[in-house]
Amino acid sequence: MSIAKMEPVIGLRSKTGKRIGDDRIRLLEAVDQLGSISGAARAVGLTYKAAWDAIAALNNLAEHPLVVARTGGRVGGGAVLTEDGRRLLASMRWLQAELQRLSAASAARHDQQNLAGRDGFAPVLSWRFVMKTSARNMLRCKVVEVSRGPVSAEVILSIADGIRLVAIITGESVASLGLEPGKEVFALIKSTFVLLAPEGETGRTSARNVVPGTVIRHVEGAVNSEIVLDIGGGKTIAAIITKESAETLGFKVGDRACALIKASHIILAVE
Repeated sequence: MSIAKMEPVIGLRSKTGKRIGDDRIRLLEAVDQLGSISGAARAVGLTYKAAWDAIAALNNLAEHPLVVARTGGRVGGGAVLTEDGRRLLASMRWLQAELQRLSAASAARHDQQNLAGRDGFAPVLSWRFVMKTSARNMLRCKVVEVSRGPVSAEVILSIADGIRLVAIITGESVASLGLEPGKEVFALIKSTFVLLAPEGETGRTSARNVVPGTVIRHVEGAVNSEIVLDIGGGKTIAAIITKESAETLGFKVGDRACALIKASHIILAVE
């Protein structure tokens, strides 16, 4: 295949481990153009849930939210890019233009050298740095404190101002990940590990983490329900609970709730 026929793809990976791929950039562009999550989802060929999840992931990974909800919207599901989101999009557009220019120059040079037709030759200028994980919740955090024990260690993490998590991992993992105060990490939490309770009704629990928030989404399934909490700072936590439990708790959008997460259920990752 001639590289002249190949489309360059660009993404971002910062030194702190934040990753944004071209598919999510296209989604941000669609949100910026349409002012709507549902409209943007249709424009880029995603389901509304997939688009909403991608935007929530972007907000969780960024230092400040890139997209915020707003009342109304031309196509429903109103949303708007923040100033940080617009700056990111402008930077990506400039980088994409530069990449196209470099790719075209490279293609011309290789075509002139009759190299583009060689079997298996594909020197494409492309960066695609996207971390994929089965964990529904992936939160960008900063290590506040590490308390080491004989076997395991307690790691205190800051998600945003006033929002902290505690993770228990092995001492060996602390060493291999190079964890120390100030280091940026990702906290991965499976949605099935997140328990929910009405705010003020958590009672006595063995879960080390009790994170309050507001229900912003409740999707009912045949067996399970997905409930998403806005925990502040533009961050969200999703929980998958049984349909029966959801009916018993009766959470509605706007209700206050707490996410209960055992410290041992939090996985830490670094770049």
